[in-house]
Formats: sequence, structure tokens, C-alpha cells
Amino acid sequence: MAEQQSSESAPSKLPAVTAGLTVVAIFIAVLSIPLGIASEIELTAGETTAWIIGLFGVPGVAGLLLAWRYRQPLGMTGNIFVILFIASLGTQMAWPELVGAAIVAGAVVLLLGALGLTHRLSLWIPSSIVFGLLAGAILPFAVDTFIELREEPAIVGTVLVVFLLGRRFVEPRIPALLPALVAGIVAVGITGEFGSVSGAGSYATPMLTTPELSLQAILTVMPVMVILMTVQANIPSMVFLRDQGYKPPEGSVNVVSGAGTMAGSLLGPIGVSLSLPATALTAGPDGGAKEFRHLAVYIMEASAIGIALLAGFATQLAGFLPSSLLVAVVGVAVIGLLEQSLIEITRGPLRWGPLFAFLIALSGVVVFGFGAFFWAIAGGLAVSLLLEWDEWKSLQS
Repeated sequence: MAEQQSSESAPSKLPAVTAGLTVVAIFIAVLSIPLGIASEIELTAGETTAWIIGLFGVPGVAGLLLAWRYRQPLGMTGNIFVILFIASLGTQMAWPELVGAAIVAGAVVLLLGALGLTHRLSLWIPSSIVFGLLAGAILPFAVDTFIELREEPAIVGTVLVVFLLGRRFVEPRIPALLPALVAGIVAVGITGEFGSVSGAGSYATPMLTTPELSLQAILTVMPVMVILMTVQANIPSMVFLRDQGYKPPEGSVNVVSGAGTMAGSLLGPIGVSLSLPATALTAGPDGGAKEFRHLAVYIMEASAIGIALLAGFATQLAGFLPSSLLVAVVGVAVIGLLEQSLIEITRGPLRWGPLFAFLIALSGVVVFGFGAFFWAIAGGLAVSLLLEWDEWKSLQS
């Protein structure tokens, strides 16, 4: 009887399992984003397969190791901000250049983590300026959705309506992107616009890309990726973990984040980091007893590794699904990120610098061989130093 009472009073592991399965649903929805991007920038099936393996498999292994070592919900993911940032550069830079720049970014994150300098970097390059750049980079994806709406109102309209209803009624239990994707596929079936898949049922062999180290690409990509992985992802996630009573190993997280990015980017440019939404789901109160919440990470990372193992089959979907659906899915996926970026631009204390970074990123300007995203960082920082010196200095304290 005593043993039965003890068993009944023991904390349940079920909430942690449920939290982990929720993140699995997010992963399935997110998979449609790199498929859409790969189609838009015309990656081969082999390049797409390798990229998906890197996006899901490498963070999956990294997160499993961290959760097992520290018994904390330290779930690593392929940073969605980085994915969309890379997508915005896909038509401006060669894929090998993006791969090389991402590897360098990973090395910088690793070095900063090892030296304990991550927080110092966030003070010198304010995140609001990076978010200004990011807003300019992803805005065209959102606009393209409404342009595509004119051509394919049934498919794109279905995705938009179901996404908005999902935001209202099913989030945060289920990501709104998932029902929107399912409804879009149903609409494609009804309209009869499914494409054909060459070699259906076959596994697309991953194709590694030889990195190219381009100064322009490194100076454009590296600062943004470093900020997105650390200031946008790792730092706020670890703040949340501390609020939940954990003691996250900041140095180890950033070192693993950097090393994972270096290794994973050999398969395609990625950013390996903690994810605040995933961390909130797995490490928050809904994850159940504190000592069991790391089990949710085991589930989410095992599913990510499973997606990576099936990547060669998943790439066949890019030819099967019409471009209008993929454009719509990517478009609605960036809306939440666009909202967050615009909030960061306008909430202060810096406003002029982030605004100029946003405008420069949208312009597509190229000067001295350097693209708009490089000048968005440089120009935004210069404007803040000129017009907002006191506010910039206040961030250093």
C-alpha cells in the first residue's frame, strides 16, 4: 500500500512527453519552409537533402547530448531566423559562399562562448539593428504571398485563412502553420495542381558543398548569424531557463552552438542554437515536474534526427507541391518573425539606426561589392552612433 501511494504521489512524466510532442508538430510544419526556399533558389535534390540533414540532424544530436549531460531542457534547433536570412541571400550569393560564411559564423560563436564574450558582442552591435535588417530581409517573403494570391486565390487564400484561424483558436497548443499546410495540401488536391515526382519513392543522395571563403559573404553573413544565434536565441532562452530554476551552462551552450553550426554548415548553411519558443514549451510549467522536463528534449531531438534520416524522401515533395503553396507557407511562416522584428525596431531606446537598417536591407544596394545586408548593419550602426549616441552608450552599461 505504501508503495502504491508513493507511486501515485510521484510526479508524472506525461506533461514532458506532451510538451515534446508539441515541438515535434512544430518541426513537421517547419520542414515545409526549407523545402519552399530550396525550390525558390533552385537547389538540387542532393543539396536540399544535405541541407535538411544539417538543419534537423545536427541540432538533434547536439540537443540530446546537452540534455543528457546536464539533465536540463537544453533543446537545440536549426535557427529559423537564420534559415530565412540565408533564403533572402540565396539569389545574391553562391551557395558555396553561404556555406563558407556560415562556417565562419559558427567559429566566431564558438570562440565567443569559449572566451565568455557573447554578452559583450550583444552590447556593441545592438540586436534592434540586426532585427531591422531581418525585417527588411523577410518582408519580401510576406509580400510575395499576397502577390501569389492574385494568381492562385484558392490555394493561397486557403493557407492564409486557416493560418489566421489557427492563430486564433489552436496556438500555442499546435503551431498555426501546421493546419495551414494541411489545408493548403487539401486545396491543391481539390484544384488538381499536384505535380509529378521524378524517381518517386527513391532517396535523394545528399550532396556536400565545398565551402568558398568570400570576404563579401563573410562580412555580410557572419555578424547577422552570430547575433541571431546568441542575442536572439541562446541568451533569452537561458534567461527563461534561469527563471524556471535551472542553471544553464552558458559557455557550453554557446560552444556547442558554434561547433554544431560549423559541422552542420558543411551540409548547408545553418545556425544551431536554443530556440525560445521550444524552450518555453519544454522548460515551462506545462512541461510538468522540473526534474522530468529534459525528457521533452529527448523526444523533440529524436524526432528531428528522424526527419534528417528521411530527408532524401522529403525533398521529393518540392516537385510534388506547386510553387504557390510553398510560397504561401513560407510567407505565413515569416509573419510572426516580421511582427517581432518590427516591435524590436520601434520599442527603443534605439530607433533611427534600426529604421535605417530596415530601409537599407530592403533597398538591395550594392557598394564596393558588398550587398545591402552588410550596409544595413554598417549604416544602421553609424546612424545610431551619430544620432543616438547617448542611447547607444546606455546599452553598454
